[in-house]
Amino acid sequence: MRIIAGKYAKRNLHTLKSNATRPTSDKVKGSLFNSLGQFFDGGQVLDLYAGSGALGIEAVSRGYDSAVLVDISGQACQIIRKNVELTKEEDRFRVLKCSDNRAIKILNEEEKKFDLIFLDPPYAKQKIVKIMTKLLKNNLLSENALVVAETDEHDELPEVSGFSIIKDHQLGRTKVKVYKRE
Repeated sequence: MRIIAGKYAKRNLHTLKSNATRPTSDKVKGSLFNSLGQFFDGGQVLDLYAGSGALGIEAVSRGYDSAVLVDISGQACQIIRKNVELTKEEDRFRVLKCSDNRAIKILNEEEKKFDLIFLDPPYAKQKIVKIMTKLLKNNLLSENALVVAETDEHDELPEVSGFSIIKDHQLGRTKVKVYKRE
């Protein structure tokens, strides 16, 4: 797995040697960013289930200002930190080792706002709607925030109150829906 484009392009990323995470493949990552517009002009990124940190790092590589990378696993956070070091711009990243709910509470207390949010949780279908609703309720989304929800091919994500679906892709065994805050 590697960073595909932008400032940090072609850097190989570390990944966990376990089945605890499902890294987004380079093919899916490439298609996803191509559909979002490829390159960006600033903004804040939140990845609530960061795994290796690949999506948040890719977003910053392509022009976002900074990313908060959250994972509940200590091992995953070690990998994320190693990958952030590869950028040589560690100050543009923040790694939080905590649950999604705890991260939302911390970020709400800090009055953070995010423009791009990645959600790829375990047991995705049940969790994504709840988390999106919490993000909205805790005022963590900028006015035109995008939420990228990734699931496996068998999960069908519903519409979520407060959001409209702007893109819906099936990329091999992965489904990606992009929601925009209304």
